[in-house]
Amino acid sequence: MRLVLGQDKQGPLFSGAIVVAALILLGLTVFTSDRLRTVGPLLALGVALAVTHRTLFQWRSLIALILCVILYIPMGRYSLPASLPVNLEPYRLVVLFVAIGWVTSMLIDPRVRFSHTPIDLPLILFGLIALASDVVNRSRVDSVQSEVVKRLLFFLSFFVVTYLTASVVRRFKDVDFLTRVLVGGGAILAVFAVIERNTGFDIFNHLQTVVPFLHLDATQIPHLHRGGRLRVYASAQHPIALGAALAMLAPFAVYLAWYHRRWRWWAAAALLVVGSLATGSRTGAVMFGVTVLTFIWLRPRQTRRLWPALIPALLLIHLAAPGALGTMRAAFFPQGGIIAQQSKGAVGSGRLSTLGPALQREFIPNPLLGEGFGTRVTTKTPTVAVPNGPVLDDQWLGILLETGIAGALALLWIFVRLIRRLAVEAHEDESPRSWFLTAAIASIAGFAVSMLFYDAFSFIQVTFLLFIVMGLSSSALLATEPARLLRLSGPVGARTSRLLPPPNAQPEGQPG
Repeated sequence: MRLVLGQDKQGPLFSGAIVVAALILLGLTVFTSDRLRTVGPLLALGVALAVTHRTLFQWRSLIALILCVILYIPMGRYSLPASLPVNLEPYRLVVLFVAIGWVTSMLIDPRVRFSHTPIDLPLILFGLIALASDVVNRSRVDSVQSEVVKRLLFFLSFFVVTYLTASVVRRFKDVDFLTRVLVGGGAILAVFAVIERNTGFDIFNHLQTVVPFLHLDATQIPHLHRGGRLRVYASAQHPIALGAALAMLAPFAVYLAWYHRRWRWWAAAALLVVGSLATGSRTGAVMFGVTVLTFIWLRPRQTRRLWPALIPALLLIHLAAPGALGTMRAAFFPQGGIIAQQSKGAVGSGRLSTLGPALQREFIPNPLLGEGFGTRVTTKTPTVAVPNGPVLDDQWLGILLETGIAGALALLWIFVRLIRRLAVEAHEDESPRSWFLTAAIASIAGFAVSMLFYDAFSFIQVTFLLFIVMGLSSSALLATEPARLLRLSGPVGARTSRLLPPPNAQPEGQPG
């Protein structure tokens, strides 16, 4: 598995063999009926892999590949041609490929080791409670078995990505690289979201014209409006999920702007804010509020310096996404009040109107372990013709109903434990890493709060981002570079080196 590590010493032989084979195959197309337009892309891909395999098969490049697939190939909307019991979606194939390489490398390469995270215990506990909830609700599980298996596999892939990231990303400079991939990729996604809002054209519904082997399921394309305006979704499954995903990445853009002192990262932060608000989602706006409170808590002095940027930011939002601010105001202050809006109507039509009946019918009969993880099916599926529960628009309530008090407390423990550990390090650390830790707290806390307003775990893209951020946060806590090197690394090294004592200085309170 040295190739996976990007350390193969026989690289010229390997790449040369692929190039020669590609040229031979290209020559054969002259004498056969094969069409160049079919063979050409495969040949180009093979040659590209041969030339760049040293870089592409490094761990951080493989994690970056996962990030790009998650950001740009809509989940549930595209699949690969294959006859399997489940849709072979690109993200599943990529995650499986990288995970197999990781497990294989741990078996044969002593340099690749499994890394623990600060949330090992609550993660394991939540997983055990989820399984136990299904065991004690066997009859209900049997009625929706395929959906339960799907949910369990989803969560297994989330856990795998978390530990994969924490295990193979060991240096803070790699954490920084992947953060740049996340923020840069999110900023590009935000641009397409703004274009969609202003033109109605979603480029992510046309990927099959560029990548012919992708199959588009047109039934998975949402068409939603709020306040008479289109709610954009870009590569996400829903506008709320897109707004939440972009809001999760915005704190990291602030970290990059302070760390690298480059205007492009401030521009990326602005694009992420505009793109999130362009969805017309209140959830994203609430997450930005959590981000502001987090930075006030951990970086009060620097946050106060940014207040003058508020007015030009509002002007930018108005110009880039006309009507977004008005739509957001109307969403938070509807006629009659937001509480009345969420309380009226039948069960499933509002969060508050659903809360009481859901607790009475589903929670009270099963308070400890719930009615079974993954057993609540709120929409019609190919295997479940009749849904067995209303839409909650509240993931915390959903976890409470499915896994009971035990599961809800275990999930809460995951967030609280990681945030507390990151906060302690952010307070004590004087290196640029402290800015990353602050951004990670804002992102994770924002997601935890947003779970009160939508079924977060039903949307794969944003949930993947959460677990990847958790993995990167664990990597940042365990970064191999000592604090002194972190202060000296990067473009701000010259500015932060003044925090260090001279090489020949003696510790305070000790004789020279």
